[in-house]
Amino acid sequence: MLKPFLNLLLPPICPLCSSDALDGRFCRKCLDSIRLITGPICICCGRPFVSQECESHLCGECIKAGEKIAFSTARSVCIYEGALLDAIHIFKYNGKTSLSKPLIAIMAGAQHVFEKAGLLFNSHDLVVPVPLHKKRLKERGFNQSLFLAKGLAGIYNLPVDYLNLKRIRATDPQVNLKGEDRINNVRGAFAAEDRAVFKDKMVLLIDDVYTTGATVLECSRVLKKAGAKSVDVLTLARVANL
Repeated sequence: MLKPFLNLLLPPICPLCSSDALDGRFCRKCLDSIRLITGPICICCGRPFVSQECESHLCGECIKAGEKIAFSTARSVCIYEGALLDAIHIFKYNGKTSLSKPLIAIMAGAQHVFEKAGLLFNSHDLVVPVPLHKKRLKERGFNQSLFLAKGLAGIYNLPVDYLNLKRIRATDPQVNLKGEDRINNVRGAFAAEDRAVFKDKMVLLIDDVYTTGATVLECSRVLKKAGAKSVDVLTLARVANL
């Protein structure tokens, strides 16, 4: 009863363009501009293909990498551009943690996209966010991936572990690096503290943005080495040149 009354007095404003928002989230224009990744895609890493006429299949990079890829599947919900890019930047770098709620809603609402790949959220034993190094965590004040992981896990009633996958080495921001440099930057940067937590578990690894995949690949490798039965990766957004 109180919420509609408050909305009447103080109409919710879109945090991106200041237009009237939908239930305190984004406005219709910003929400409609966000592009979901629906396929065709790489059946391993989830890379969206330019052609919409082909079937989903392995991309060239995944064929080349072969068994070096530690995760079973990686999927992203949306293309990292426009309103979504702005929202993630405001959330991540400006500390507006209230934006986590509409972003989590976007992730949770894309379950039907992942069902096609057999990636069911509630089939996992454990949700694990990509960790920040303690120095970066102190600077930022929060881990954006943990916000997303907790929100998604809460919706699907899954346990979250954010203590036992650790970033043990501070690294340069990945945003400033490309290709092989990204891989080298995160190599050896993560470790599993209590390996028993991951033993024989089906893990859902959560991050905000998939760029080259270097970070989630390294995290997946550490989790598998710690005994995880499988690792699937889910990110809110993905960098793609479409």
